[in-house]
Amino acid sequence: MKKLMNGPADYVDEVLEGLVLAHPRLTLDGSAKRVVRRREGVTKGKVGIASGGGSGHLPLFAGYVGKGMLDTCSVGNVFEGPNIDSCIDAIKFADGGAGVLRLYGNYGGDRMNFDMAGEFLDGEVETTTVLGTDDIASAPPEEGAKRRGVAGIIYAYKIAGACAEEGADLKAVTAAARKAVGATRTIGIALASCQVPGAAKPTFEIASDEFEMGMGIHGEPGLWRSKIKPADEIVDDMMRQILAERPIGHGNKVSILVNSLGATPLEELLILYRRAQLRAKEFGLEIVQPHVGHYATSMEMSGASISLCFLDEELEHLLGAPSASPFWEVR
Repeated sequence: MKKLMNGPADYVDEVLEGLVLAHPRLTLDGSAKRVVRRREGVTKGKVGIASGGGSGHLPLFAGYVGKGMLDTCSVGNVFEGPNIDSCIDAIKFADGGAGVLRLYGNYGGDRMNFDMAGEFLDGEVETTTVLGTDDIASAPPEEGAKRRGVAGIIYAYKIAGACAEEGADLKAVTAAARKAVGATRTIGIALASCQVPGAAKPTFEIASDEFEMGMGIHGEPGLWRSKIKPADEIVDDMMRQILAERPIGHGNKVSILVNSLGATPLEELLILYRRAQLRAKEFGLEIVQPHVGHYATSMEMSGASISLCFLDEELEHLLGAPSASPFWEVR
């Protein structure tokens, strides 16, 4: 598989170098220059938000560092969690004296290293943790704590970031992030695999006339495979599964995010959104603040995900608050 790169060993560092050059409000720092942070630094007295994850998913994770969203993001190798040193650095750079929320996806390596980083900084920086668990295909509802965090974690970034920017304390920012995670549901489909730089073959194999429902962003097995169907039928199935888990206690407003996993073009995403919003309206939902594009990718994987964030008055307000990250800006 052809790739525009200089070499596998340089891939991640050159990507990050390009990211901060293209977006001068960001800078690199910390262990092996693997922490992306806001160039102007943390605001004193504001709760900091630190995230992290493996490379290969841009704009997730580092693309959401900015005012009103993340303060820092530690970056690992492709499809690998960040190391403990970069997690420590990310927390320290995010600390403005009011504590730091560690907000990241529910993956073993990320959890282990962020947990150890928190223990290392115990007594120096007050921290709390919220995990993204929006992928409904990764575990049944009764085992929701085992679910992976995928594209829907961006809603938690936005909502927690806005809450922190408004001056809320660590307890309130943590609660807002948990509320956002609890209100968000995602499911994805894969049509073709990606290939990690330096790997001898694609991450998985799938026939040219098949798709897989519920596959994870690292190629984790999904729910089933089927012959490819018309887009409307696929979306109907995705929305049926999401809406079956509509959270209790929220109103009738919802934000829809239709996300490309890398190779799927905007034209096809718009076809998916067209059907998703129709199905949502048929369930009596009012759509606000929709998003269609590349938000959480898996390199050049062909496929898409649909996320729904079920809003109440607080979540809608925070979702619409100003932000200025490279890939999610609200004026």
